[in-house]
Amino acid sequence: MNRRSFLGNAAAGLAASGLLTQIPASVLAMSNAKGVKMPLGFQSYVFREEISQKPQETMSRLASYGYKNVEWCSPKGYQGPFTPLVKYSGKELKKITNDSGLETTSCHFTWNEIMDDNSLAERIEFANQLGLKHMVCSGGLMAKTADEVKKRCDQMNHYAEMVKKGGMIAGYHNHNGEFDEKLDGRPQYDLMLDNLDGSLVKMQFQVAAITSGYKAQDYFRKFPGRFISAHLQDYAPNDNKKQVVMGTGIVDWKDFFAAAKVGGLKYIFVEMESDPAIMEGCAKFVNSI
Repeated sequence: MNRRSFLGNAAAGLAASGLLTQIPASVLAMSNAKGVKMPLGFQSYVFREEISQKPQETMSRLASYGYKNVEWCSPKGYQGPFTPLVKYSGKELKKITNDSGLETTSCHFTWNEIMDDNSLAERIEFANQLGLKHMVCSGGLMAKTADEVKKRCDQMNHYAEMVKKGGMIAGYHNHNGEFDEKLDGRPQYDLMLDNLDGSLVKMQFQVAAITSGYKAQDYFRKFPGRFISAHLQDYAPNDNKKQVVMGTGIVDWKDFFAAAKVGGLKYIFVEMESDPAIMEGCAKFVNSI
């Protein structure tokens, strides 16, 4: 289910008996000498139905799982699931978030809401009120031709210049399409990295790309310093469409976090969209390493 489509049913119930016991003892014992220093976050879209109706109650529950940070979706850009939150200013939404025991450093914005300078100025003001460090564009660079991808990258570079003037960093979030759709035999994602200004636009890597055959850690090492954050997912070894508790699936998390330092990651956001009930187990896993 793609967040950009705004499709899907209300999030499943959060309680799931026995989830934490799914994590093998050998995985929980996995050692990282310095641990994961990045604050553990979650993507708000996973809980869009609940969080839009009862934001503080829902976020407080996530904080009790061990999450410290929430990555919002811009209510103005994601009207539909987040329409009830449009009434809040950035300052008000920040207070609700902080009162829930969470910080917010990053937010997703849609291509259409930020690619007009007049709209962007208002969005930058909202982002500053919310206390953001990162304004992440949640897609929009894909195209049918290489020239069109390059044109959109130029637009993204301009957007990033404006965001920088606003005191923040611009990011770009991938989905699997940037890898599945190729131009001249190369993933569109690679073409984007060629044409985005690495000093202005940082990348937010969605680990789900592993189901298309692409590992986050390979990109972190190939393009050091180009990344600011990542969305974390894990998948069953015998079914790469089934999300599972982190540490029980196909992702090599020890290698991921080792490479994350090279890539430049500052923040991580768990996004188990197809099974919100495993979010608690994922928090336990990350906080154990």
